[in-house]
Amino acid sequence: MAQFRAKKLDLSCFVNVRVIRDHTKRKVFEQYETQRQALRYIIRNTTLPPRARAQAQLQLSQMHAYTRSTQINNRCIEGGKSRGVFRHFRMARYPFRMNALEGNIPGVKKASW
Repeated sequence: MAQFRAKKLDLSCFVNVRVIRDHTKRKVFEQYETQRQALRYIIRNTTLPPRARAQAQLQLSQMHAYTRSTQINNRCIEGGKSRGVFRHFRMARYPFRMNALEGNIPGVKKASW
């Protein structure tokens, strides 16, 4: 993990270590996404020789875990919680509610009918 972390990281915008880790995972995944897709294409292509496909599979298995999309977990940018997070706003339920009531989120208002 330390190999991917930026040398200079502005910690003022992060709440806790989990949010920093999530940020790092997202950046690493974005960086290696095309490489992983190419390897997966080679593995699935049955017209290629088995040796080339096996080499691609070995390279893919040796890549760092942070390069996988399944490692990314949606976390609240305010509290760092991983449950009850609205994807579009990247906020947990309670912080979302408080910010919406204060009018800090554009386009969101309390429903009344």
